Amino acid sequence: MNSVKKKKKSPAVDIRDVALDELLAKRCAELAAEKKCEEIKILDLRGLTSVTDYFVIASADSERKSKASAEHIIEELKKDGERPLHVEGLDTMHWILLDYVNVVVHIFLPEERRFYDLESLWSDAPKIS
Repeated sequence: MNSVKKKKKSPAVDIRDVALDELLAKRCAELAAEKKCEEIKILDLRGLTSVTDYFVIASADSERKSKASAEHIIEELKKDGERPLHVEGLDTMHWILLDYVNVVVHIFLPEERRFYDLESLWSDAPKIS
């Protein structure tokens, strides 16, 4: 019997274990970009709070764009079986919050984004590209 051991091939690239919630956050960011939101950021809040794992923060330059972005995210994620636990702000459209439990999406008009400044409030949170 020939006892030749086969060497396992290692992958050409490092494979990183990506959490499903991180993928959901990235999908929300992509959907916001599809509706022309700007300054989209994903903050990784794991280890900083027990409220949620990720914030997706985006700016819309009009109430119409803000509402369209939120509705687009809700509708597209619904196709994937994801539904928000809670939605706030669709009536005023200045700050819309979509709560997917481990991912919370914030769509701001620029003035509200500057005022609430979530990025500074959570400045310890790593940013995900």
